[in-house]
Amino acid sequence: MKRLGKILLTILALLVVAFLLMRVPDTGVEEMRAKYGAEPSQFVTLDDGLVVHLRDEGPQVIEGEVQTIILLHGSNADLHTWQKWADDLKQDHRVIRFDQIGHGLTGPSMNDQYALDAFVADVDRIADELGAEKFVLAGNSMGGAIAMAYAIEHPGRLDGLVLVDASGAPVKREGGGNLLFTLAAIPGVNSLMAQITPRSLVEKSLSQSVYNQDVVTDAAVDRYWELARMPGNRDATMKRFATPPRSFDPVDIAKVNVRTLVMWGEEDSLIPYEAAGWYMEHLPNATLAHYPKIGHIPMEEAAGQSVADLRGWLAENLQEDGTD
Repeated sequence: MKRLGKILLTILALLVVAFLLMRVPDTGVEEMRAKYGAEPSQFVTLDDGLVVHLRDEGPQVIEGEVQTIILLHGSNADLHTWQKWADDLKQDHRVIRFDQIGHGLTGPSMNDQYALDAFVADVDRIADELGAEKFVLAGNSMGGAIAMAYAIEHPGRLDGLVLVDASGAPVKREGGGNLLFTLAAIPGVNSLMAQITPRSLVEKSLSQSVYNQDVVTDAAVDRYWELARMPGNRDATMKRFATPPRSFDPVDIAKVNVRTLVMWGEEDSLIPYEAAGWYMEHLPNATLAHYPKIGHIPMEEAAGQSVADLRGWLAENLQEDGTD
């Protein structure tokens, strides 16, 4: 019995040492703001004290002559994922993008809530703060589910809806997937991940999410890794993944008559291409743009083609009713 106790103590001591050696500390707020939050970034304080990192670029709305587009990033991403779209669209559109709660330079929620409703409410709060009365709302992955939920609740505020490899469809993935997301959903393991987040794991996760490996650059991996370790972000990630995933009711989707562009990478290993078909089946006013040999983030993997498709859809659909 004493021998067993010594063995257990030895194992425990080794685990403690391994944890201390492998532990990756949080990044510094000021350092990250200097690196990822320079101009044209803004830090806007909302009514509950939450300081949101956002970028508001392009011409401002003057008597409805300029179309406003709000972009919502996916899980464990940040506003920089839209950089190539923003560089193009800001020439003649007002483009708003922000780090959502638990992500990027915004950091954790003020009330520790990460349900879908909290993210939807933030879209309203930020749009109100920036004076964006009506807008096109686009979202990728988790951001796509938030955009879809927003359209269900506030269809009258939207000029258009863009779903880019959006979550929320009741379509299960078979095989493949993302190592980081898988580990984050495992009780116990996810607690360790709040302290142990090696760069190699983040690189593997990004590589598994895309088909076009050209976007897996050292700079991109560093950004994901460093912003994931902003104070509070890792804890927020674990709490989000502890929340059961929510699928939309097709009855609710069918009621959304907002003009919608569904964009999807055919090689998406996180949310399969079949999910695009589900949205197309149930949305009453939708157009599909799909991309062979592209994965989960078309706005990065096929930036030129996807933004051109978006522009074509905006011109064809939103100018018909006098919206620029």
